[in-house]
Amino acid sequence: MFRGLGAIVYKETRHIIRDPKTLFLMLAIPGIELTIFGFAVNMDIQHIPTIVYNLDGRQESRRLLDAFVNSNYFDIVGYVNSDEEMYRTIVRGTARIAIKIPPDFSDKTLTAEPAQIQVLIDGSDSSSAMQALNVSNAIGLRTSVEILGRVLGIENGLPVDVRPRVLFNPDMRTTNFMVPGLVGIILQVVIMLLTTFAIVREKEQGTLEQLMVTPVSRLGLVLGKLIPFAVIGIAETVSVILLMRLLFQVPIAGSLALLAAFTMLFLVCTLGLGLLISTFTDNQIQALQFAFLVILPSVLLSGFIFPQETMPTPIYLFGQCVPVTYYIRILRGIILRDAGFADLWFEGAVLGGMGVALLALATLRFRKTLA
Repeated sequence: MFRGLGAIVYKETRHIIRDPKTLFLMLAIPGIELTIFGFAVNMDIQHIPTIVYNLDGRQESRRLLDAFVNSNYFDIVGYVNSDEEMYRTIVRGTARIAIKIPPDFSDKTLTAEPAQIQVLIDGSDSSSAMQALNVSNAIGLRTSVEILGRVLGIENGLPVDVRPRVLFNPDMRTTNFMVPGLVGIILQVVIMLLTTFAIVREKEQGTLEQLMVTPVSRLGLVLGKLIPFAVIGIAETVSVILLMRLLFQVPIAGSLALLAAFTMLFLVCTLGLGLLISTFTDNQIQALQFAFLVILPSVLLSGFIFPQETMPTPIYLFGQCVPVTYYIRILRGIILRDAGFADLWFEGAVLGGMGVALLALATLRFRKTLA
């Protein structure tokens, strides 16, 4: 069954070692991508440029503006003197938020009367707009409570004291949430493309047909070509996990041994995907086009950025067919929540089943596509 496996592994390893530039890029690209995207993908939106139209100018209005600035979500970049100037400043993009305080703001707050302030939000950037909307409402509520406390002389606090506690990521760092998912995405993309291109390149050069007429068994040929890339995948996994821990300071709460075991299952799936794509393509351009059919759903539908629970049912079900969906759950479970095997066995079983199915299908198609 495995006839010729050692020879094919030796051949592939020699082929990779003879091209040190490609080998360096294989090992360096995941680390470079993790560094760039890890810093770039940050949804903790702060320091939103803000302008102020303050018609009051007294202590209470300044105290309100201090509350906005001290939240670290708003940076006051200027003051305007009319509604038109306020509107045009947002249109120009100089600011994303405008705060208008009416002339009777201090008078009303001192007597605990309703005082309205207007906050204009640039909705062309939905992420910043949503963050600004939520924080503005929170600042308004907190300021109202403080004013009522001063006016009514309440010193013992509110009747209901809610004290929420955030588990696993108490500082709510986007990095802790995004980087583990980014590890899964990068590993799948890089290893799948390497495997696909390596096999398709041999098709283009005609060397793969020569191997097919040798006494090497079909399974031995397939595994022989995949094992060197599996070793590269393991090295890449170690490098990006170290980078995640040391550069981005993401703590690993769970078992590294369990993470390694699940990672091997994911590598089997990724290698199987690469091999399967190579059986449908005859050149590297076709391979790249087929690869994007896997890459885009992996990024958009796996839960890496957008919660799967909010997706329409057909799209949600399609996202469950993407291997990286389960690996991202495993990464976040082990790294952030200290999840054990009993918590993640289902995700591991699905990855194992997908890996066996993909390798079996790719192996069956391998010789047929060259016949």
